[in-house]
Amino acid sequence: MEHLIDIENISKEDILNIINLAKKFKEGAKTSDVTGRTLALMFYENSTRTRCSFEIAAKKLFMNVINFDAAHSSLSKGESLKDTIENLYFLGVNAVVIRHSLSGIINNVMRLVKYPIKFVNGGDGTHAHPSQALLDFYTMLEKMGSIENKKITIIGDVSHSRVAKSNIALLSKFGADIHLCAPSYLQFENLEEFKVNYHKDVKEAVEGANVVMVLRVQNERHEKEGYPDSSEYKRLYEIDTALLKQYADDNVILMHPGPANRNIEVSSELLDNIVGKTILEQAQNGVYVRMAVLNMLLGGKYAS
Repeated sequence: MEHLIDIENISKEDILNIINLAKKFKEGAKTSDVTGRTLALMFYENSTRTRCSFEIAAKKLFMNVINFDAAHSSLSKGESLKDTIENLYFLGVNAVVIRHSLSGIINNVMRLVKYPIKFVNGGDGTHAHPSQALLDFYTMLEKMGSIENKKITIIGDVSHSRVAKSNIALLSKFGADIHLCAPSYLQFENLEEFKVNYHKDVKEAVEGANVVMVLRVQNERHEKEGYPDSSEYKRLYEIDTALLKQYADDNVILMHPGPANRNIEVSSELLDNIVGKTILEQAQNGVYVRMAVLNMLLGGKYAS
């Protein structure tokens, strides 16, 4: 695994190596093969969980961390992203985590950069968010042991969701029964390419589900594109305790990549009870998964 750009190009073996290493880190392994290496966090979109967990992960591995400020960098003077990254490499940066609003930008820049810096996709447009899918998978395995033949329902704004795309790519590698639920105006345009079960009715989608993954309704995009207001979505698609209790598996796992719009896609009472705790555990697991990613990319060894 040379870089972490998307899930499609990672082997099952490498995914399981990441998961197993993350488990060792969570159990207290102190080994780091990347002590003294330098990571630059290049975030062109707002982030709490991804940015903070990569920073904490790097520091737990005794790495140096640079929080790159694009607004006050030479990018504002017209320098290309390629030239910026190549200069960072010669300043001693070994890897960059990039989050950007443009889909595919990381692949494009990576092809142009001539030096062996490592790239990690922290989320690019509506394309991919691989480390989120990895931490979601880790959390599911922690709760269920296996996802094979488990019904995993993803509900919400799938049309804009890089999280949904990366999760579908990963979960399908391991035999999950994947279901999507969204109103027609929030579904994938090329739905048939994803080979999943699609539902408009939320009760049908949740019926017997082992995992319900709720996605954020991306209101900032809807305002530009003329979608119906959130009250219609809330009425038809909000996930709450009563819905899960009536239709989902008795041991259903509730997940959300965050941030959550309370009382729109998921109720506050559900977020704040014991079922909602898994969402906080996802964030915690993100630290260990990202430690594993950085250790594998920059160190190439596994903790013992």
